[in-house]
Amino acid sequence: MLSTQFKTLKYRPAFPERFGSLEDSRGACGDFFRWYNLEHHHSGLGLLTPHDVHHGLAQARVEARAATLSGAFRYHPERFTRGLPSLPVALAARSSAARFARNAKTLA
Repeated sequence: MLSTQFKTLKYRPAFPERFGSLEDSRGACGDFFRWYNLEHHHSGLGLLTPHDVHHGLAQARVEARAATLSGAFRYHPERFTRGLPSLPVALAARSSAARFARNAKTLA
């Protein structure tokens, strides 16, 4: 996970080529990690934020998205030429569950 965060940090447009001081780097990284955890929607988390997942808000967010998508489909079906689309799946959650199940089997 850390390597993913570093790559996102490094390739972000706001990432400077050099920092003026240690305090500058701490400030920039603090801003980055706040954004990364609270605002950045991760494809591996079903386009949720880590904050949503960690604090148990994921299910409510997914249900709200589903309601919005269903409402849009109900009122404007002509915009959905392939039918009602499915919501993104949290890949990280599925892989974590599978990893947990494998570990539980090896410990038994």
